[in-house]
Amino acid sequence: MWFIDSRYVTTTAGKEDKIMATATITEPRSGWASLRDLNGYQWFVFIVAALAWMADCMDQQLFNLARMMSLTDLLGGPSADRDAVTRWASRATSIFLIGWATGGLVFGMFGDRLGRVRTLTLTILLYSVFTGLSALSLGPYDYCLYRFLTGLGVGGVFAAAVALLAETMPNHARPFTLGLMQALSAIGNITAALLFIALGLLELNGHLDGLKGYGLSAWRILFLIGILPAGLVILIQSRLQEPESWRAAKAAAEGLGKKLGSYLELFGGGWITRHAVLGMLLAFVGVVGLWGIGFFAIDLTQRISNTAFATEANALGLQGADKEQYIAGQRIIWAGMTSLAINVGAFLGMSSFAWLAARLGRRPSFALTFLAAAGSVALVFTQMQTRLDILWMNVLMGFCLLALFGGYAIYLPELFPTRLRATGTSFCYNVGRFIAASGPIMLSLLTTEVFAYAAEGGLYPDRPFRYAGLAMCSIFLLGLAVLPFLPETKDQPLPE
Repeated sequence: MWFIDSRYVTTTAGKEDKIMATATITEPRSGWASLRDLNGYQWFVFIVAALAWMADCMDQQLFNLARMMSLTDLLGGPSADRDAVTRWASRATSIFLIGWATGGLVFGMFGDRLGRVRTLTLTILLYSVFTGLSALSLGPYDYCLYRFLTGLGVGGVFAAAVALLAETMPNHARPFTLGLMQALSAIGNITAALLFIALGLLELNGHLDGLKGYGLSAWRILFLIGILPAGLVILIQSRLQEPESWRAAKAAAEGLGKKLGSYLELFGGGWITRHAVLGMLLAFVGVVGLWGIGFFAIDLTQRISNTAFATEANALGLQGADKEQYIAGQRIIWAGMTSLAINVGAFLGMSSFAWLAARLGRRPSFALTFLAAAGSVALVFTQMQTRLDILWMNVLMGFCLLALFGGYAIYLPELFPTRLRATGTSFCYNVGRFIAASGPIMLSLLTTEVFAYAAEGGLYPDRPFRYAGLAMCSIFLLGLAVLPFLPETKDQPLPE
């Protein structure tokens, strides 16, 4: 296999021409070294796609971190009913996932019809603006509305970004650029966690007291920061161009009087429909595992730490408002530490999946990761007790659970032809969220109803939540059941 370097330039007429570099024709490098074969424009595409997805994930994580705090505030503050907060947290998460899935379906189709670049621009603006507007929430109902609208934008970014990247990169470097893009999403999550920890320290030391008079509590400030990714639009529009393969597919479709991104074709039967259904089930497992179980480790941390923080406050001689402020600050800090631990593991896990998939193949890598994800989630929900546990157990869970998402970025674009790549990828990655939206509600139901007896009259308040998380680990068995029916795409070019 030989690699020919190709570049894109803009002529004085403003039209894009493809120029084949004749100076060098070299044998491509393997593994992570393949990144050295990328030219300047390909690196630019990678940076823009990675920044868009990192910012998207930062906005997602801001919600995960601020969920309990914001809804507690909106439902009455420290005196808010704990079960009511749990129910609304689950509802808000489910509504967010429904918005995410809806946006994925709509903007996935737009990604094929309008182009990868235009769709990426629209979705970044959408999730940035409505994350910022979440800071203006007056109650749980408008809060959930903003989460739904944010979800629309969040859902559309992934397919546009991975389709753009997959179609711009040389085949031998494709799994590594896609895997690295997904791994860098953890940086967005880590940024959110660091912001959360910083706000927790400010809260703990009373530096936010002056802002509270203006209604700016820590969680509102956090959501306002979520507006910043809108600035990416300037970078996208400055130079980014549609991939040649998409332009060729669009021209061919127009010549035949057809539209790209057709759901009728996606479900018209044959191998494309089979890939869509099985790919959706594969992604559904990871979505439920992460949004229905894994990300609730943050809530588990806050549940098991309340008593410890209260004891520490008493030992420091704090009472009344000072005690409440200490506990609130510690809760923010350790929720942020949990998120930080998960995402450090996520970066390593998603990067490792790219290497594993290139060595073993896509299907064996998914099989190993499903087993590891189930074991690590079960460990967190049954054994996590101390601050040290919070750190190392969540790093391990992040590694195993989020590695699946590195696999989705690599594998899903390989299942569909160019004319349906964004539509099919987005369908698989997002439509399962309609079903997965029941995951947080199921976790809440198992906690407050099915396993409520395990609390033993309040002596063990975190046990129902732990048992619920453990019960839901059975979802990973579905992923193992689906794998034998999917193709192995290792070392294969993208289908045209």
